[in-house]
Amino acid sequence: MTTPATPAATELKKTALNLTHRALKARMVDFGGWDMPVEYPGAGGGLIAEHMAVRTGVGLFDVSHMGEIQFRGPGALAAVEHITMNHVSKLEDGQAHYSALLTPEGTFVDDILVHRLGANEYLLVVNAGTKDKDYAWIRKQVGTFPSIHISDYSSYYSQLALQGPRALDTLQKLTKADLGAIRNYRFTWGQVAGVHNVLIARTGYSGEDGFEVYIPSDEATTVKMWNALLDAGAEFGIRPCGLGARNTLRLEAGMSLYGHEISDEINVLEAGLDRFLKLDKGEFLGRDALVAAAEPERRLACLVLADPRAVALGSEPVRVDGAAVGRVTSGGYGYAVEASIVYAYVPVAHAAVGTEVAVDIFGDWVYGEIRPDPLYDPEGERIRA
Repeated sequence: MTTPATPAATELKKTALNLTHRALKARMVDFGGWDMPVEYPGAGGGLIAEHMAVRTGVGLFDVSHMGEIQFRGPGALAAVEHITMNHVSKLEDGQAHYSALLTPEGTFVDDILVHRLGANEYLLVVNAGTKDKDYAWIRKQVGTFPSIHISDYSSYYSQLALQGPRALDTLQKLTKADLGAIRNYRFTWGQVAGVHNVLIARTGYSGEDGFEVYIPSDEATTVKMWNALLDAGAEFGIRPCGLGARNTLRLEAGMSLYGHEISDEINVLEAGLDRFLKLDKGEFLGRDALVAAAEPERRLACLVLADPRAVALGSEPVRVDGAAVGRVTSGGYGYAVEASIVYAYVPVAHAAVGTEVAVDIFGDWVYGEIRPDPLYDPEGERIRA
């Protein structure tokens, strides 16, 4: 991960679990202005153990740095529809979907999750490093729309992500809510570990089944929930997981990261996220540019390097047939697929599966090839040829 460091003079923001992470001897990093755990070597694990716990059992992440922006009122639907690319009016109560805030040019302000809490109420979950920018942008675009209140509730929520094939078994111990009845990208409200009015969403950023729970952000409640989840998952080998595993898991699952695969310089078509783009829903910001856009000249491609020991971190040059074609957006080792994974934008003419590529890693050109993504599929083959 290459999130820019915050200037030393700026005090890092902390989640309610900061002292808990330090007690677990987590390795802490500055992540977009937040003091966050990247891995927990002191908990008897570390990055590899955390990654594989999510793939084979269950892992627990503190993602309380994420932002939550709420729309309320009779005008909420029109406002959210105007600023996002997916079809909000098709959501049902208790349903969420992946979407994005777009610039007028059809590039990304941010990628988000939209939750329909009710007919006149929506919750947008945005990235931590862009939250303030997103909120200001939203206010500028729809702040004067009639009959809505737009509120930044980020400081009111702690968000914990329980991910892995045993996530349901773990969480079900702590709640009477029927978790099996919650479909993917659906949510409900319930009591969890004695905490009332918890939003329980079957969502995540790992490529596995899992749940994200939203609770009051005070330290006592958040620590209580964290410890209860770790205790409930002990029989399944649960591990606390940091941002390092979150990154390697999403690379295997083919999930984009803002500031890397998507940005305000990359449009939806180039990023290959047009399956979430609903041009038929009517007017919205960025629509006109995307309707008028020609076929993209570049595409995001998934590369697997021939030498699994060579790991790209980001920004390394990429060549096809000896010609420079782009730079790496993200790279890392996929511990479940046992491969060195690279994402990069390449010209459409060179984006076919099987195309040989070369990546400059510390001065050595390492060869690989373009593969279908995602590489990891929990329902089928772990790595695709």
